[in-house]
Amino acid sequence: MFYRPEDGHGLPHNPFNAIITPRPIGWISSRDANGIDNLAPYSFFNGVAYVPPQVMFASTDWKDSVRNITETKVFCVNVVEHAARDVMNVSTTHFAPEVDEFEASGATKSTCETIDCPRVADAPASLECRMTQVIELKGKDNYLILGEVTGIHLRDDCIVDGKFDVLRFNPLARLGYRDYSAVTELFSLARPDD
Repeated sequence: MFYRPEDGHGLPHNPFNAIITPRPIGWISSRDANGIDNLAPYSFFNGVAYVPPQVMFASTDWKDSVRNITETKVFCVNVVEHAARDVMNVSTTHFAPEVDEFEASGATKSTCETIDCPRVADAPASLECRMTQVIELKGKDNYLILGEVTGIHLRDDCIVDGKFDVLRFNPLARLGYRDYSAVTELFSLARPDD
């Protein structure tokens, strides 16, 4: 099968998200200028640079997260573990801007160290970020948010022999459609020139 996106795919469901899988989920926490906290998952998320460490996520609408970040210039990326899948799923609800998604979803809130923004207290890892850019992408309501990581929280039980061990929490990954997966096994490959 071949199709041009502008012509449509002819399938019952768009396969694009199912092709680009698995995708890490950035559970983005932010705070608006009035102090209302927001928590929402984004599966168009990833790290983009090591030094300084930088991340990105993309939003397909001018959602509360994007509005908050453009107002306050800070956000926190929380890693979603398999055990938090139901709480994360509640936070996908389109709540009104005055609703605190931490309270609505049951996520436990904690204070960040380098930014004025909450984080998910029991997340395996949280990345405190200062916004560096918001880029409007081609199409209707597509935005790319970039941030520099200014602080990193790692849950102590996830550090094993000096390494951040993903098998201690099984990160949740987004697939296509309404499908998710969790990392439950690892293998290593040495590079040929190592």
